[in-house]
Amino acid sequence: MPQEDPVAERAREARLRIARHLAELHRLHLALAQESRALKRFTAEGQAAVEIEVAAEMLEQYLAASGAFLENMRGRFEARLGLLRRGEPPGGEAAPGHGGFWLGFSRLCAALRRAEHRSRA
Repeated sequence: MPQEDPVAERAREARLRIARHLAELHRLHLALAQESRALKRFTAEGQAAVEIEVAAEMLEQYLAASGAFLENMRGRFEARLGLLRRGEPPGGEAAPGHGGFWLGFSRLCAALRRAEHRSRA
């Protein structure tokens, strides 16, 4: 039986851990959506101002927390871009994996630009 590459195994494990965290985040999003739907009871009871206040607080807190997370992740990976860039496969453009490396690096840079845009919006 062929032995799996230890780096590939660690990357697979990291992806699985992140997928579990994202699934939990999705469950939290669903819970927040349910809570937001329940707020309409205030308006039905003639207290629309309460619904407005609680909804605004929820959205403001969510945006602040999300923005802080994105800013933290963006800063963390932007600080590592130079080191990551130096991880290019040796041998220049003719090296195996050169194109894939730069495609991945470009993908990370694009994700960082999107994160910057969202954290500043």
